[in-house]
Order: sequence, then C-alpha cells, then structure tokens
Amino acid sequence: MAEETIEVTETETSEDTAAEQPQIASSLTAKEREIIANMPYEEARDKLMQAVRALENGGLNLDESMRQWEIGEALAQRAQSLLNAVRAKLDAAQAQQAQTAATAGTQSNLQ
Repeated sequence: MAEETIEVTETETSEDTAAEQPQIASSLTAKEREIIANMPYEEARDKLMQAVRALENGGLNLDESMRQWEIGEALAQRAQSLLNAVRAKLDAAQAQQAQTAATAGTQSNLQ
C-alpha cells in the first residue's frame, strides 16, 4: 500500500482568529496551528479523516505517525470547537423561542 500522509496547507482564512491556546511540545508549526484554527468545519473533518486513514494504513515511521496523530488531534479539536459554537447558538435560539412562546398572546405581549 502507498503511504498516505496528510499535510496542513494554507487555505483561505478568516481574519477572526480563535483565542490563543497554550502551546505544547509539537511538531506542528505556529503557522500550521493557525491554518487549522481557521479551517471551516467540513475541511477540518475531511483532513481529520485523511489523517486517521494514514495512521490506519500503517507504513509510517514513528516520527511520521506522531505527526499524523498531532495533526489529527488539532483537527479534531477545531471541528469540536465549531460544533460546540453551533450548539451554543442553537441552544440560545431555542431558549429565545421558548421565552417568546411563553408570552405569545398574553396581555403583557400586547403592551
């Protein structure tokens, strides 16, 4: 089987960057972390699946395996943070809708 590894490459990024996260010992550069931090959900998910496949296929040396794992961890964290943000927005919208529904048709709503 051919070796397949995922590399993080620059894509169109947003000017809004996430809050700085503490850096840990990693083979990922600050630029690679920044690129991941600005990825849309779908791209992070797709690259995460590629990194997992590369690890599952085997044939990587220890350094390559560790790098793929680090990329996968960073991508998983990005995807989860985006999902958490969407969940928070949905929860807020549902709470607002519930509050509006509770007062709909009442005298206080008509004033």
